[in-house]
Amino acid sequence: MPEIKRWLKKLEVDSMEGLTNKQLMLTNHDLQPVEPDRRRWRWYNFVTFWIADSLNINTWMISSSMIVDGLSWWQSWICVWVGYFLAACFVCLTGRIGAVYHISFPVVCRSSFGVWGSLWPVLNRTVMAIIWYGVQGFIGGQCVTLMIRAIWPSYNTIPNGIPESSGVTTRDFVSFFIFWLLSLPALWFPVHQLRHLFTAKSIYSPIAAIAFFAWSISRANGLGPIVHQSHTAHGSTLAWAVVKALMSCMGNFAALIMNDPDFSRFARKPKDALWAQLFTIPIGFGITSFIGIIASSSSAVIFGGDAIWNPLDLLGRFLEGASSAERFGIFVIALGFAVAQLGTNISANSVSAGTDMTALLPRYINIRRGSYICAAAGLAMCPWHLVSDSNQFTTYLSAYSIFLSAIAGVMICDYYLVRKGYLIVRDLYSSEKRSAYHFYHGFSWQAYASYLSGILINIVGFAGAVGRDVPVGAQYIYNVNYISGFIVSFVVYYTLTRFFPPVAISETWNEVDTDIDNIQTEGQDVDSDDIHTTGKPVGFDASENPDDYKGAKSGSAGL
Repeated sequence: MPEIKRWLKKLEVDSMEGLTNKQLMLTNHDLQPVEPDRRRWRWYNFVTFWIADSLNINTWMISSSMIVDGLSWWQSWICVWVGYFLAACFVCLTGRIGAVYHISFPVVCRSSFGVWGSLWPVLNRTVMAIIWYGVQGFIGGQCVTLMIRAIWPSYNTIPNGIPESSGVTTRDFVSFFIFWLLSLPALWFPVHQLRHLFTAKSIYSPIAAIAFFAWSISRANGLGPIVHQSHTAHGSTLAWAVVKALMSCMGNFAALIMNDPDFSRFARKPKDALWAQLFTIPIGFGITSFIGIIASSSSAVIFGGDAIWNPLDLLGRFLEGASSAERFGIFVIALGFAVAQLGTNISANSVSAGTDMTALLPRYINIRRGSYICAAAGLAMCPWHLVSDSNQFTTYLSAYSIFLSAIAGVMICDYYLVRKGYLIVRDLYSSEKRSAYHFYHGFSWQAYASYLSGILINIVGFAGAVGRDVPVGAQYIYNVNYISGFIVSFVVYYTLTRFFPPVAISETWNEVDTDIDNIQTEGQDVDSDDIHTTGKPVGFDASENPDDYKGAKSGSAGL
């Protein structure tokens, strides 16, 4: 037993001396507010971050489902711009919390769900990130397959030594493992240094994508038939196709909306994380989708038949009978897609999972360890089983956004309408009853009632999406699943907090500067009356009107 305790002690991450076991369940270095020295993300780092994130296989194909549903190419492209602009607005709403208070998503969650109640939303986000890490890694392995085939064509026909029942071939597993293995060094770097990776990706990957775009047009001697194809949906069918297209963009961003504070907390100032994200997201995703539309349209002319929407499949067709110079070009382009997948997997999945796991077990896990646990789980889950039936997999993953939208509705309502920007940061790390976010045994019943309401409004429609017979009204509601889930949880939470207001709220907008000395509790839970006076409201001079500050911090102010 003493030997086990000694090994467990060695496994602990760095933390302050003298913390109790309860305090060690709420904080470590990676969960603390980011100190000024690590706030190195400027506005252009967020620009390169989102340019890098937009260039991946999923974004390339985003318009394909819209065109299949009956929209013309320009209608689907407009939907991409509008849908991702709406997503950018949500990203900025959650991102501002991180940029102002320099705290991550798991800590932000504590202000609305409670210090212990936040663990369920965090676990939801963790599971989603691990699943996507494996899936995106497997897609990255397909990029590796193209790169190796461009050098050694015989790689495509290597003997398969894996049983067919496993769902993967030797070639595909080796490629996936190579991509997985080469991704591991990138997980070592702290988040504030990863901006350099996204800068490099935002330069190389677009060049590769534009080269592919130009090559496709050149081989087709034009833009192809899709750009001349009119929409096939009309009337209400067209209207619902547009709504579905917008929701597909929102659903694609459901996880990114949640975890934006994980990156925005490293911003030098809140404005760095506002305008750069608001405009770069729709522009980056819009341009990438346009490239995908045109390249796929050209494929219908080059090879005949239906358009090839997957860029990796299209590159594979380019390899057939390619010259040595063309094989080199395909290698360069495939490398660009591989780098794009790597950056996306880190930004959307490994960092998010690592940050979330840090909150689940802060005594033993930091972001770096969590990222490697995510990578190990992504390999062990055998992601090829998930992508073997892409339609069912996409349906279930899209449905998962209803859970995340209900969480986002509660968080955004709590910060912007209920608390009006006022958070007591030190209380977010305290489990004592006098903490402002203790609620009822660490859980906020208002938040959970609202969260469940946001899920229930969509649950019947989800059953219809997986093949059950449900009322048509439920299907219509599910067609706007992210918005309906968000609005219902938002409205229910606001209503409940009007009748049962939490403590530590403000009557006026009152964001608080968290750059204070000794944000840690130094191993002791400090009395709330001492804690609350430490922060200074942004733009507020307490010496001029101290009574206003006291009213805001006491929690006596109603809505």
